[in-house]
Amino acid sequence: MNFSRLTFCALSAFLVCLNACGDDSNSQSPQKDSLAEGDERPAELSSSDAFANVSLSSAGGTPADIQSLENSSAVNPLNPISSGDPSFSSTNPADTSGALIVDPLSSASQPNSAESPKSSAAESTPDNPIDNPAPESSAPEPGSSTSEPVSSAAEPALNFDFLLGADISTVQEQEAQNTKFFDVDGTEGDIFTILKKHGFNAIRLRTFVSPLANYGYAAKSSECNHSGSEAFGDKEHVIAYGKKVKAAGMVFLLDIHYSDNWADPGKQIIPERWRNVTSSDAMADSVYNYTYDLLTSFKAAGALPEMVQVGNETTPGILIHKPSGSTDCWGNNPDKASTAINGDMGTDAGKANAAKYFNAGIKAVKAVSQDIKTVLHIERIRKPETVNWWMGVVFDQYKIPADVMGFSAYTAYGDGAPTSWLTLFNSLNSKYPKLEFIVAEYNGGDSDNHYNYDGSRKKTNEVIRGLDRWIGTFFWEPTLGGAWGPAMFDWSGNNLKANAKAFEEFD
Repeated sequence: MNFSRLTFCALSAFLVCLNACGDDSNSQSPQKDSLAEGDERPAELSSSDAFANVSLSSAGGTPADIQSLENSSAVNPLNPISSGDPSFSSTNPADTSGALIVDPLSSASQPNSAESPKSSAAESTPDNPIDNPAPESSAPEPGSSTSEPVSSAAEPALNFDFLLGADISTVQEQEAQNTKFFDVDGTEGDIFTILKKHGFNAIRLRTFVSPLANYGYAAKSSECNHSGSEAFGDKEHVIAYGKKVKAAGMVFLLDIHYSDNWADPGKQIIPERWRNVTSSDAMADSVYNYTYDLLTSFKAAGALPEMVQVGNETTPGILIHKPSGSTDCWGNNPDKASTAINGDMGTDAGKANAAKYFNAGIKAVKAVSQDIKTVLHIERIRKPETVNWWMGVVFDQYKIPADVMGFSAYTAYGDGAPTSWLTLFNSLNSKYPKLEFIVAEYNGGDSDNHYNYDGSRKKTNEVIRGLDRWIGTFFWEPTLGGAWGPAMFDWSGNNLKANAKAFEEFD
């Protein structure tokens, strides 16, 4: 697929209506590590009884067509590629028995700061176990787009029976380029006021570990130039914007990418500062300490989220890859990290590692506040067997104590119309009666940057509202259009105006 003119290869210039960029390939390198016969199976993961809020059923077997998540062509919404629906295939016969085939069309998310304070987790030792974190406190030092929030709380009170949300992570970057926002009637307003006026009551923001690091989202040497001169997505920037979410009186979902760049089905690259870690226990400590420090900093700033997503589109697993000699600024073409540490759920060792990392992230969130709902997130709803396999491993086999399960649901990527999701979603309700659910990303577009304005977006919310314990939806980046579908705002010079046809489905 080609870039839409609203997506940005060079974010410093994205506020001028962009020309289409060329296709890019996301083929990953061949598998480097495999689970050798006789590798030690992990001990049972510990999980606090306080987190045991998920109904568990007996684990099912891995689907026959499931293979290792390698050689993929994942689609990044800011880096869309060809329109096919390629499948992962294992290049190592030793892994074919327990692997996962996933055709990784996804809407990736953006990264975190590269200059975020070094976490004690980066060099985890037995003297710094996850049960006794030594969190670091770092007060934000705002950059040009980390100004104090302007409250839109004077708007009418919102109804929180259902979370009508939007991921607006890129808006902070647009504001830094002096973009102004206008409602459908031409009235200027901040993004929060405009969204609230049309019934939105929740905001999702993404964060990366060290976006200024090599191969990071905001790496200064990056030819992609994702975010110009600022480390958008780092802790300081996201805290500043999280404060605006709170000032607006909206529910805040924090989406943690445990990577310096986009984490999605095609790539889950270990952050630079954790790449010297040599054991899964030490990596779990890194995850815990980073997450604890991050949430503690949000709490100190008065911007504690109501929901925290532990990983982004982790269908293949989490913390799987390392950069290779051919890895580009989008994170494409990585190698797999060693079997001792990678969380590739296509192997037995990787499943155990991934479970440790999910547990560590959830435990850190709950250590900051038991009131925060923890979320896990995958895509692939067009393949129910993959969803059932993944949830069987995570919830049934390893009993990961998440509160909410989230899914990406993109019609343009082959997930079908909203009514076609009902069979799968109802079955998950029955199987996991104590789990809550969200659609963490959707657009409604039927093809590359195209939407029929046929009520599909409205139908998405009607379908999800009608399901028990499905608590909300989050529209993916209303100010960006691309292979996943068009934006809800239109460019007018350097400014963005709400599209009346787009917003009338939410009014």
